[in-house]
Amino acid sequence: MAWSLDTSHSSVEFAVKHMMITTVRGQFARFNAAIQVDEHRLENSSLEATVEVASIDTHDANRDKHLLSSDFFDAATYPTMTFRSKRIEKAGEGQYRLIGDLTIRGVTREVAFNLTDEGKGKDPWGNQRWGLTAEAQINRKDWNLSWNVALETGGWLVGEQVKIRLEIELVQTQPQPQAEPEKALA
Repeated sequence: MAWSLDTSHSSVEFAVKHMMITTVRGQFARFNAAIQVDEHRLENSSLEATVEVASIDTHDANRDKHLLSSDFFDAATYPTMTFRSKRIEKAGEGQYRLIGDLTIRGVTREVAFNLTDEGKGKDPWGNQRWGLTAEAQINRKDWNLSWNVALETGGWLVGEQVKIRLEIELVQTQPQPQAEPEKALA
């Protein structure tokens, strides 16, 4: 069966240290994915996702504006981030490693997400739903997101390590009925 991403029940979130003492969290509101799922052998599945950089929200308009500038994402030049899976490896019961290429600011690097199967269930309208959580940690400098300010007390204003968390809800789609082949005219 085919599955599609339910973006209204999914999220793309990140967290990074500020001044080495607190964690700032943010999310992207607009994203989508093309997913091919083998629900019996998840490791045979694939994912291609796109995130609109301009949809960033850290709950601070000035910070968001700075993140969209050439100091960070350079959204005018690179309006999207993409992820394309290369392979999925079983890592335990309900646990997988989703390995693929993450492209940010035109730079592509391999990233491994820890993927957890959160289970399946039917919604009140009879649709089959499937929850997945994916987490990874990257060094933002690997994607040329290197802007920073040295602190007077030592350390840096913005941490290098970025934690990424995806909450994914899939909905099973019904296959389209095959059209009857037209009969040859005699």
